Amino acid sequence: MTHEHTAFSRGLSSPICLTWELTYACNLACSHCLSSSGRKDPRELSTEEAKGLIDQFKEMDIFYINIGGGEPTVRSDFKEVVSYALDKGIGVKFSTNGTRIDQEMARWIASEAYLDVQVSLDGPREEQNDSIRGDGSFKSAIKALESLQRHGATSYKISSVVTKVSIGHLDELYELSNALGAQLRLTRLRPSGRASLIWSQLNLDGEDQRYLYRWLREHPEVLTGDSFFHLNPLGDALEGLNICGAGRVVCLIDPVGDVYACPFVIHESFLAGNVRELSFKEIWQTAPTFETLRQSREPRTCSTCSALNSCHGGCMAAKFFGGLGFDDPDPNCVFDKATSMAEVKAFPMPDLSRSRPIYIRPRIMTKAVSSQI
Repeated sequence: MTHEHTAFSRGLSSPICLTWELTYACNLACSHCLSSSGRKDPRELSTEEAKGLIDQFKEMDIFYINIGGGEPTVRSDFKEVVSYALDKGIGVKFSTNGTRIDQEMARWIASEAYLDVQVSLDGPREEQNDSIRGDGSFKSAIKALESLQRHGATSYKISSVVTKVSIGHLDELYELSNALGAQLRLTRLRPSGRASLIWSQLNLDGEDQRYLYRWLREHPEVLTGDSFFHLNPLGDALEGLNICGAGRVVCLIDPVGDVYACPFVIHESFLAGNVRELSFKEIWQTAPTFETLRQSREPRTCSTCSALNSCHGGCMAAKFFGGLGFDDPDPNCVFDKATSMAEVKAFPMPDLSRSRPIYIRPRIMTKAVSSQI
């Protein structure tokens, strides 16, 4: 185990990747939504509670937060909350579907030095993106990105979940990002939230994964965060953190103040506390859920694998929602060591109580990558 992995495993005094979902409300119904969002929860934090939480972040020297949802911009106090964080010296990156980024908002985003935005786009063509995110979502995202470009914004990204729909179109997506002045960020599809319902249709197979690994090696400027460390056994390590940071350097605060180990495990099994009952600092530093994760060992099934130090057994969320145990390999293990999900008898079910009917076309448009390998 590397020194870096050992240090991160013990946890840090504050998270370095804190995601805060402002609302479960959303004006889209994407088929792979990790939080199963749709309708606002009446218990969501008020404006004053949100500001109080930002004050706690400042006291903990948290210098950067990721804001999401749902669609965070549908909150009437969105700009007020974000501006409060910026005034406290906390940088903000927010994720959006782009539908509410008009000229005024684009101008505001461009004027703030420590405000970053990533617009979701799950394919370089309308028919690909809209097959997952809904009719009209591609045009809305492109319009938002063009507005950001027009007003001189310098820090904005296209965020794209890599699926069967987009894997054969990465070059085209990369070119589109460059044309719009945006940096491309690719993320992994995990069977979390509503994605668990369509995992078998959108999940990458082994051939897709090998192609993705080579493509990412050829494009080191493309951001990935910690999305694809499970691919590292294929060769040299990809950029980014190569361990599961859940409860160690990563956590999520949901719209009602519940704190989870990571954005992809919104489930009672990984609930650490609620900020209305305890301070965020107390939850982060003392919650039994986090203490357990920080003491976790490597998966037993992977203990004899020569690539263990490359991927450390993979993504906890992908295993959990894939019906696998901690001691199992990642369901997308590149050595095909994981139990086939077809053999799993029971899967943890996501909370769909806030969902509206998901959007997915009966036949998802895909493109084979075999000709490109």
